[in-house]
Amino acid sequence: MLKEILIVEGKADVAAINRAVEAECIITGGFKFTRRTLENISAAYKKRGIIILTDPDSAGENIRNFLTKKFPAAKHAYIPRDEATANDDVGVEQASPESIRKALGKVRTLEINPREEFTAAEMIDYKLAGGADSSKLRDKVGAALGIGYGNVKTFVRRLNNYGVTREEFLEVLKNVTPADS
Repeated sequence: MLKEILIVEGKADVAAINRAVEAECIITGGFKFTRRTLENISAAYKKRGIIILTDPDSAGENIRNFLTKKFPAAKHAYIPRDEATANDDVGVEQASPESIRKALGKVRTLEINPREEFTAAEMIDYKLAGGADSSKLRDKVGAALGIGYGNVKTFVRRLNNYGVTREEFLEVLKNVTPADS
């Protein structure tokens, strides 16, 4: 049983999580947070901690950003988009139990004082920006680091905000090539 409570978008997400791990979940119901839902999330945040596990799409990212502002010490888990896609649908409910366990094994917490270790300009040197395969490569690196997919600006922000070290980044980059994409 996970100590923290998982914050997910819907009932189907809970069913998928229950196939993967034993965990308590709070359902947001999408972006239409009721006062009661926010009170429940707040209580969970204070008592046990929360892990935000939203769909790897723009709606999920909006929910994650909203919750992160309200609960800055929340933990974050990301399921790679390709592992959360089936039947022309993207979401936690589409992920395999293994993908969910893998994402929960790479949970990250935002740093109180984000570093400025990485810059958008250097992402070009690492072929994570400006190339034909850059998006796919960023997706693979983000999945390996447990920070999810993002455009270059979001990707750099996550590298810095989630405390990814230069050594960790370079090790992952060395093992992920465009051919893997």
